Amino acid sequence: MPLNIIKLAVGIDDVEHLAERQKRFKNSRGNFQHRTRMMPSRASEILPGGSMYWVIKRLIQVRQPIVAFHQEKDDNGRAFCMIEMEPKHFIVDATAKRPFQGWRYLKAEDAPADVRHGGKVYIDPKMPADMKDELRRLGLL
Repeated sequence: MPLNIIKLAVGIDDVEHLAERQKRFKNSRGNFQHRTRMMPSRASEILPGGSMYWVIKRLIQVRQPIVAFHQEKDDNGRAFCMIEMEPKHFIVDATAKRPFQGWRYLKAEDAPADVRHGGKVYIDPKMPADMKDELRRLGLL
């Protein structure tokens, strides 16, 4: 089972807000990118098959499959890592998570399961946020 990464989505209100914000960071292949300072030393355990799990409002709510890690340098010569992810968002069982800095590794056995409806993950983008929150609270979403 692949290793995953978990990261706080600071300033993000919900999954739709995350998806909207990430559209600004699409690469030429149509994948989303997230810049971080450190290259994961365990990248070979993450690829293939690992995901980025996002903590939104103190809950792990969604994951995105990780496609690649790119080590790059900024204009001042400082190294950074660009994490490339599929533009797909898979809703997971909302799981409480306390704040932390940076990103952390997340073992597959500790990762929340995908929420599945009829064999596929689905969330209606037109559904009001308060309704989604209530459905999550009831364990239906």
